[in-house]
Amino acid sequence: MEESDALGGVAVQLIDGEGGFAAEGAEQFVAAAGVAGCGISYAVVSIMGPQSSGKSTLLNQLFGTNFREMDAFRGRSQTTKGIWIACCVGVEPCTVVLDLEGTDGRERGEDDTAFEKQSALFALAISDIVLINMWCHDIGREQAANKPLLKTVFQIWNSVPKPEAHKDTPIGEFFNMEVTALSSFEEKEEQFREQVQQLRQRFSNSIAPGGLAGDRRGVVPASENKDLDLPAHKVMVATVRCDEIANEKFGCITSDTEWLELESAVQSDPVPGFGKKLGYIVDVHLQEYDKEAVYFDEAVRKGKRQHLESRIVNPRFETTQNALSKSLNKAVQANWDCTKILEKVRRDIEDHALSVRESKLSELTTQAKEKLRKALAEPVESLFDAADQTTWASIRNIYKRETEAILPEFLKTLCGFEMEYAPAEEMVSKLRDYARSVVKSKAKDEASKVMIHMKERFTTVFSHDKDSIPRVWTGKEDVRAIAKDARSAALKLLSVMVGIRWDDEPDSIESILTSTLLEGSVVAKIASATSADPLASTTWEEIPPKQTMITPAQCNSLWKQFKAETEFTITQAVSTQQAHRRGSWDHLCVDKAPADDIEPGEQSGSRAASGAPAPSGRRAPTAADAATAAAPEPEKPHERAAEAAHAVEPAQGRLAVAILVVVLRLVVS
Repeated sequence: MEESDALGGVAVQLIDGEGGFAAEGAEQFVAAAGVAGCGISYAVVSIMGPQSSGKSTLLNQLFGTNFREMDAFRGRSQTTKGIWIACCVGVEPCTVVLDLEGTDGRERGEDDTAFEKQSALFALAISDIVLINMWCHDIGREQAANKPLLKTVFQIWNSVPKPEAHKDTPIGEFFNMEVTALSSFEEKEEQFREQVQQLRQRFSNSIAPGGLAGDRRGVVPASENKDLDLPAHKVMVATVRCDEIANEKFGCITSDTEWLELESAVQSDPVPGFGKKLGYIVDVHLQEYDKEAVYFDEAVRKGKRQHLESRIVNPRFETTQNALSKSLNKAVQANWDCTKILEKVRRDIEDHALSVRESKLSELTTQAKEKLRKALAEPVESLFDAADQTTWASIRNIYKRETEAILPEFLKTLCGFEMEYAPAEEMVSKLRDYARSVVKSKAKDEASKVMIHMKERFTTVFSHDKDSIPRVWTGKEDVRAIAKDARSAALKLLSVMVGIRWDDEPDSIESILTSTLLEGSVVAKIASATSADPLASTTWEEIPPKQTMITPAQCNSLWKQFKAETEFTITQAVSTQQAHRRGSWDHLCVDKAPADDIEPGEQSGSRAASGAPAPSGRRAPTAADAATAAAPEPEKPHERAAEAAHAVEPAQGRLAVAILVVVLRLVVS
């Protein structure tokens, strides 16, 4: 590449569409553009954004470069493939521009986003200024606005480890982020060019203090930054960087003076304390590896560490083995008695093998216990939440199913250690006991919360009908009968939790509790009169003490507390019924008011005679009304008799209604 071309803004492909780095072209560009002689006085600007959004056009107008632009008459398609580089024209200091391949292109398809993320990572790593170009009407859209790519860009700040003082410092404190709006190049070209020229001025002295990129002299070079840990690329970065660190530490070990002396000494004769000396040297360099690789992906970091250990130790082990073999051969030739040495080596090997075996068996046992715990704890807890007569049968079935699934597999694994039958069976038996202890522990936890479970069961039965619909206390329900059923359900739950039942033999604990505690039980009264209280004890006849969780005496105390705490709920229901009935009778009394049975003339006449005021909404009787009422009419014997009879009937009806209302009010109160 000629110097005139580089300084004239001619673009060169830096990375091709397949991700290959054009090393030769990059070297020629750096030399022709004079970047190598600028020291640190140069700036790197990159641009990313959706395909066909005008990135290349913007760079050409902004920096005088010669990137290839899309031909709109040929349709929208991929113009820039890979990453291209060019030198800005007339911008100081020396500014290099990277034009990245557009994202969201149909050529790569919707699933191939690896190159997009890798090119974004590359641009972020080497750029001082990153331009993200998009159409204003695409802001807020998922793909058109480059949201997946922007997530990759801005996740850097959240994922990079930061000092305690900057744990909550916003990204804006360390990076300048600005939004600039430009007119459309196609619709308002002149206005676009004017705005671009104004923007171009901001790129002059961009790396100076106060410039767009600030003062880069205080920035740590990216090649030495070991804190980079992008979520989308952390494995790729960790692999490359940990390889470099591992190779560096391997070179340090092989050139270590103590290492070289030890390696030379072991070639001729056995070295006393060889293992400790070798381990010390290896540990020192591995610790240095750990310090430098601590910020990278854990799985990659550990894998590279193990590979480094094998590179160090395996060749040394072979060297030591050969030296030991030579020494033994010399000893045999000199008729040296090596029986004691061989016996010690044999014992050491056996002890080491036994230690490894015990460690592995312990690990397998721990894994089996964890499987049993997960398989039993949650199902047992769920069964106690819905405790009934089938709870312990269900627990026994779960216990049997899970142990029969896990323990044979564990026993099969033990066969690989060439164990005898008796020790293996003993380990299996201990695991079976552990499974029982898991059930027992969970049962005791639930038994300690039995009062909560009883009140929940009572509330469920008392406040809901058989179809689980909330009850409305209208006055027709038998509250005491419903309360007895609810308490009976709570008592059955208590009988389930009094003890652990590992056998399927039925017991009479529920019957004992019901006959002794349930309110209104005839059996309870007879039992109390003829025999001792069956709950005045600390043991159950049908449950061993070790499997007892709630004693008979504790059941008695719990029941008293339970009755006291649920009585208020029952009283509230009764009060609600009474209020409902009282409201119904008051309504009835209003409907049966005496005024309904009195003729209007009688009402007005009586009020006029007594001097009482007329009721609201009715006019008071006048003198004319009184005269009319007093005027005699022709007497008819049969009509007078009927009127007399009619006058008596209303009076009797009013008296009957009044008496009925008084009696009902007394009953309700």
